[in-house]
Amino acid sequence: MKLGAQLYTVRNYIQNEKDFYFSAKKIAEMGYTTVQISGIGKDISPSKIKEICDSLSLEIVLTHSDVNRILYDTENLIKEHNIMGCNYIGLGSMPEKYRTPFWVSHFAEDFKEPAKKIAAAGKLFMYHNHHFEFEKFNGKYLIDYLLKAFSPEEMGITLDTYWVQAAGGDVCQWIEVLKDRLSCVHLKDMAVVNGTPVMAPVLEGNINFGAILDKLKQTNCEYLLVEQDTCQGSPFDCLKLSYDNLRNLGYR
Repeated sequence: MKLGAQLYTVRNYIQNEKDFYFSAKKIAEMGYTTVQISGIGKDISPSKIKEICDSLSLEIVLTHSDVNRILYDTENLIKEHNIMGCNYIGLGSMPEKYRTPFWVSHFAEDFKEPAKKIAAAGKLFMYHNHHFEFEKFNGKYLIDYLLKAFSPEEMGITLDTYWVQAAGGDVCQWIEVLKDRLSCVHLKDMAVVNGTPVMAPVLEGNINFGAILDKLKQTNCEYLLVEQDTCQGSPFDCLKLSYDNLRNLGYR
């Protein structure tokens, strides 16, 4: 499993080519060898993203792409991922309208065809969870509806450790349930500050990453992507601390 950085962590620093290069260079210097493209400026072309990442020996392994492009511009989105050399096309969050028992079935109806097109191109549609997927509707979790509607060949899950924990879930239990869908995983810790849960660098909080990483070795996981949506201080310092902590466990 390769260590990577989810660039959404530094989204405020990747809105133009100059800043993207500087930020990606800092991340490469930390030791990261892979990145997820997310939160990047819209005017930076896929070819320029690829050029910059190649110059820094950073492999682009996953994106979070605009929901409307996944639904309505699938072919061009696939072409852009071909340019970047990226095989995983991700959805960052389920649009709010689908998050009810009344409308959740429409998610499969709407995304099934794009997912099939992505699979036919030799890539995989990746769904990133938050905490609301672990709410029960009629005795079933929302995520259960997704797993029933899409095969592992049609949809992977970018499991986010923090959000499973935030939902009160057992991360290792869900890794077992999702073990055939976990090509990419988001590593993000949870600490407590003044009585409030906060996101923290990996191994600086209370999530049991020893057990989680051991469990992930039993899955198809290829990429461990460090992400921190909010940081207590510099997001670059948080990414560096997470990398150093995971490197000390033997991960690169």
